[in-house]
Amino acid sequence: MVSPPSALEKPASSSSAPLSQVIQFSDVSLAFEDKQVLDGITFNLNRGETKAIFGVAGSGKSTILKLALGLLKPDSGSILVLGEDVTSMPEQQLFELRGKIGMVFQESALFDSLTVRENVAFRLMEKGETSEAEIERRVREALSFVELEDKVDLFPSELSGGMRRRVAIARAIITQPEILLYDSPTGGLDPVTSTTIVELIVKQRDVYKTSSLMVTHRLQDAFTMATHYFDRKANQMRRLGAGTRAEVPISFLLLREGKVIFDGDAQELAASKDEYIREYIS
Repeated sequence: MVSPPSALEKPASSSSAPLSQVIQFSDVSLAFEDKQVLDGITFNLNRGETKAIFGVAGSGKSTILKLALGLLKPDSGSILVLGEDVTSMPEQQLFELRGKIGMVFQESALFDSLTVRENVAFRLMEKGETSEAEIERRVREALSFVELEDKVDLFPSELSGGMRRRVAIARAIITQPEILLYDSPTGGLDPVTSTTIVELIVKQRDVYKTSSLMVTHRLQDAFTMATHYFDRKANQMRRLGAGTRAEVPISFLLLREGKVIFDGDAQELAASKDEYIREYIS
């Protein structure tokens, strides 16, 4: 992998005392008609931490991301994002808050009629506050980060599935967000391509230390993240030594029937004696 571009280095926080917790769910419940999707969910995402969210289909994983973005409102409980209560925030303030969050959607969600350049630049162009020259520079650097700078003039239909995911990551990081949300970033990809995407996520985590929530159905992806780090000198992901932990913390959140049944690190998950958890990770 290429060396990370310096111009995308995360800017210093505007606060002199940054929040230690960038996302806080407190006793959050949500039902759709007669189906209870979330039931008293409580967890925190600490600044600089990556948290992987697991659970069987329908356990509410992606719903958590929608709640964090303010796209859904819970029936009860509170949700703080960067210190702001998104459950009672007006739409205009939510729009401004979302500008501090990068989202990598399931299946990439690129605009088919726009080129790679236009897709990656979309949020900067939408705001209308950045010069064309600056937009072009940042697009090139974001695409360089995901090793797709030579694809800048192609359309999504001309890219492989893995390339589209990498463009989606470039689009998410171009605004230098304080939080990144990943919705099944390796879903539907073959194992080799999935590893490439995981390596990019590890690179983003270790170079920029952006606080991240990652919904995934692939437990092996999160275990790879927990047991590897990105070596900037070698420009590649490497395995951590036995008994060592990544510099940037990664934790695991496991949902079952709308409840949190585990919230801890990989070592604690592997050591769990809970019968359901043992079966889930086997």
